[in-house]
Amino acid sequence: AEARRIVEQETGTIYKDWGGKLPVALAYPNTYYVGMSSLGLQTVYRLFNQRPDVVCERVFWIERDKGQELVSLESQRPLDEFKVLAFSFAYELDYFNALEMLRQADIPLLAEERGEDHPLLIAGGPAVTANPEPLADLFDAFVIGEAEELIPTLVETLQEGLGGNRQNLLSALAQLPGIYVPTHTTSNLQYPISNIQHPVKRQWIRDLDAYPTTSVVLTGDTEFGDMYLVEIARGCQRGCRFCLAGHTCRPLRERSVETLFHQAREGLKHRDKIGLIGAAVSDYSRIDELVTGLREMGARISVSSLRVAPLSEMLVKSLAESGSQTLTLAPEAGSERLRALIRKDISTDDVMRAADLAARYDFPRLKLYFMLGLPTETEEDLEAIYEVERVSFKD
Repeated sequence: AEARRIVEQETGTIYKDWGGKLPVALAYPNTYYVGMSSLGLQTVYRLFNQRPDVVCERVFWIERDKGQELVSLESQRPLDEFKVLAFSFAYELDYFNALEMLRQADIPLLAEERGEDHPLLIAGGPAVTANPEPLADLFDAFVIGEAEELIPTLVETLQEGLGGNRQNLLSALAQLPGIYVPTHTTSNLQYPISNIQHPVKRQWIRDLDAYPTTSVVLTGDTEFGDMYLVEIARGCQRGCRFCLAGHTCRPLRERSVETLFHQAREGLKHRDKIGLIGAAVSDYSRIDELVTGLREMGARISVSSLRVAPLSEMLVKSLAESGSQTLTLAPEAGSERLRALIRKDISTDDVMRAADLAARYDFPRLKLYFMLGLPTETEEDLEAIYEVERVSFKD
């Protein structure tokens, strides 16, 4: 009943007949509210369902004491009716929720305890690409990197191998670029990933324009429910030492302004606000041209992240005109010494210029992000956080 209620409030939900198709449960091990904010989840949902030989349905973690059955949203089927469970991991803490989902579905946790009659478990996402080893005993295979160009070959291999000998299927999967199969290593799991018989190369797509990465299913029941999300770039060239995206999504790639305008026009049929997604939206090389064009379309604008410097005044102005109440910046560390160490090459003067822009365009709130506990951090570094805040929030 709850699953039906949820999909009744959605736009863009994909329903398919199961006849003759490979059934894949796309599992996000957190709440619906959190998961539907994931552009990665929505993209994989689109990629699987674009294939006529696949039916892909979503399933989200629910607390046991909620009294709800763990079923897919689209057809309300239990997990054990799917041939493949594809988990998307954005955060390491979600690993615990994934275990709970498997327990609720009465699926053995350890890969070695599952047989031919159990679904094949595959994991992907940023956390897995960074380090799949914590889950290596649990999952049959891992997608390392970006899935866009990998999914067609993956599906074909699954279609051919499911229903037959599971070890033969795992061997075939291990041959695919970007697929890590833990049982097909030359040693046990205490050895590094480089010891795999078939070296796993992180997959990344060369031409972002060939693959739209936008909202697919729209719902008000999520953090970004009032906007249509569009990824404008992937990766980052700055290489800040603490940043996962800057190291696992290399190289930096941008979508063309023309492609983004096309995607925004589609999005404006559903929402009047376009959410621009990227590791550092303000680093986009044609940001002024992009926000000017979006505003001319009548779009309100929101952004996932802003860099203190360079910070486009046109972008700040457009955010203010779009009704944004908060300008969020991330100096990360208080002292210039510590920022230099983590390769966050911005000065206190850069922060001040950004704060002046926020004041010029009457933002009610300025939010600054800092991290504590960085290597070599001293009391002076912590005191410098207060100093940055003091000069930023002065009248």
